[in-house]
Amino acid sequence: MGLAIKKITVLAEFDLDSYLRARSAAVDRALDGCLRRYSERSGNIWKAMHYGLFPGGKRLRPILVLAAGELFGAKRKTLLPFACAVEMIHGYSLIHDDLPALDNDDLRRGEPANHKVFGEGMALLAGDGLLTEAFHVMSGAAVLTNLPAELVLKLVHELSYAVGVAGLVGGQAFDLEAEKRAVDIGMVEYIHVRKTGALIRAAIRLGAQVAGASAADLRRVTRFGDCLGLAFQIADDILDILGETAPGERAQSGHSEWNKATYPSVVGIARAQERLKELSAQCLRELAPFGKASEPLRALATQVAARALQSNGKSAAGEIKI
Repeated sequence: MGLAIKKITVLAEFDLDSYLRARSAAVDRALDGCLRRYSERSGNIWKAMHYGLFPGGKRLRPILVLAAGELFGAKRKTLLPFACAVEMIHGYSLIHDDLPALDNDDLRRGEPANHKVFGEGMALLAGDGLLTEAFHVMSGAAVLTNLPAELVLKLVHELSYAVGVAGLVGGQAFDLEAEKRAVDIGMVEYIHVRKTGALIRAAIRLGAQVAGASAADLRRVTRFGDCLGLAFQIADDILDILGETAPGERAQSGHSEWNKATYPSVVGIARAQERLKELSAQCLRELAPFGKASEPLRALATQVAARALQSNGKSAAGEIKI
């Protein structure tokens, strides 16, 4: 007989909204502190960098750093520099995405895109500044007082790989090229795993490694990160196609999502939702051995799926089976 099928839902006693507000506020304070040191002498470049980070979105990536690290016992103070670095890199990628040479978007989170406020040249430099500052923050003296230099070097190396040609930048390049030709679902996953998934995976791995997770636990949360990264992008693609993205949550342009390399545009919404359910179930399976301690990550994964699994106005998150 096969394994019994059971429904998984977020435990009622875990207040995800409160958790996200508290962690997001902590990240915001830390990010502001990182940039504030340049505010008086840097002029427009500081303003453009700050504008690229505030007001922030869901702060999913830095919160994943915190959640993964706290799962294995790390202190929030020790994790915050890495959380800030990940969010700075995410901010840089959004600024550059919106530029006319790439997605040519006029709005980001309901406000004028960075280049619309500061000009294309300054926006380009603001993105460069955030990317560079990310590695400055995570390798600073304060970090080295809490962690071995060898570990910090390893994490710098890992994050730079995740956002370089093998990861985020490479995924962006393939995505740009895919607009000019037909692609299959294999190519779509290849793009998503790099363009979106690599930074989400790295965020989880950074937090776990700062906390000193064992090799076996690191492998497990890495598999969780792989599934979550792809699930997150598929969910966003479904919401974009359905026109149900929260107001101001994403960039807005005249580009039709049906013409881009996304799961719904290649296999349709129904099959995209089925793939999302599969990935979400796998996320929960990977977290199961950690029990109650993994509630924040479990709730985040379930929320990612629930955004795009709606049936007659009701969330279908409870339909995810393991």
